[in-house]
Amino acid sequence: MEGIQLSVEKTGIQNSISVIKIGGYIDTTTSSELEHALNTLLKAGSYNIIIDLGNVDYVSSAGWGIFISEIKGIREKGGDLKLVRMIPEVYEVFELLEFHYILKAFDTLEESIKDFERTGTAHVEPLHKSESRKEPQQKKMPGKETTAELSVQEKVKKIISINPDIGTTQIIRTLNSPQYGNIKIGFFKMRRMLKDLGLDSRQKRFELSKTAQD
Repeated sequence: MEGIQLSVEKTGIQNSISVIKIGGYIDTTTSSELEHALNTLLKAGSYNIIIDLGNVDYVSSAGWGIFISEIKGIREKGGDLKLVRMIPEVYEVFELLEFHYILKAFDTLEESIKDFERTGTAHVEPLHKSESRKEPQQKKMPGKETTAELSVQEKVKKIISINPDIGTTQIIRTLNSPQYGNIKIGFFKMRRMLKDLGLDSRQKRFELSKTAQD
């Protein structure tokens, strides 16, 4: 079986962040290569690490296990490990396994670098809690505002109330239309927002739609 493709590069202030770019599949036969690359960085004293999964089509339990098993030691050294550019299928497994409570995930490499530089590396809280503090929801009287006056969260709720069967990608596309102000949001951010709003399941979306119609 063909192995995964791995490359390591330095970035950030004073090249203090290591980026491991991966391509292919991370399964029981290839995860050892990833583990070796990660251990090489840790032995060299590089504890600020970004894993670029943009070209990874599948991550098995063995692959996820490497990230989770190393994160405690990395943070004890004052560093952190962040994941970027997961495709939707990989991210859904990542969220299903509830690893978003342990590891931070970002849409782009630039966002993860800024997170290192802005917040440091010692502590990670559940993403849905930190996001909800940044953008507290405000109650609005229905029918009293135009679409332009709505917050991003209220626009998402409006889109779902109109079509509760809509998927995450379709919500993103609708939000990026002129009707909703051409708002651009990445897949991971939208998934976190839906969780914050309590709309991360089909059943919850239909309940919102029914309430809106009553």
